[in-house]
Amino acid sequence: MPSPVRPGLPVTPALTIPRAELTERFSRSSGPGGQGVNTTDSRVELSWDVGRSAVLSDTQRQRVTDRLAERLVDGVLTVVASEHREQRRNRDAAARRMAALVADALAPAPRTRRATRATRGSQERRLTAKKQRSATKRLRSSKPRRED
Repeated sequence: MPSPVRPGLPVTPALTIPRAELTERFSRSSGPGGQGVNTTDSRVELSWDVGRSAVLSDTQRQRVTDRLAERLVDGVLTVVASEHREQRRNRDAAARRMAALVADALAPAPRTRRATRATRGSQERRLTAKKQRSATKRLRSSKPRRED
């Protein structure tokens, strides 16, 4: 997952979280593992203190804290992975999840939608199609209707 050239967690091409700012905690997982589930610490908690991070600019820090406010506890973002039997795979899964969360939080907001009106031609086509459908259903009915 992390490259040997750039030690840390790559989030975007311009942003890499240094390994020194990441904290990993291991515990017993409740997931798959058979008899070994009671003896191996395969569950991984990966934490990153957004408020104290040196790699974020003030604008980036504000954007991340605003968009991930529900996930932050005292400015710390924590991601848990326990779906795999091996600690290494859970570490990789937690790192991928953390990178995706931060990348989504740093992405610019989508453009606001401008309301548009349907064109006159599209309105006429829609009404013509409705009239044709109505006529088809009228022909299928069991009792004949009087034409107005």
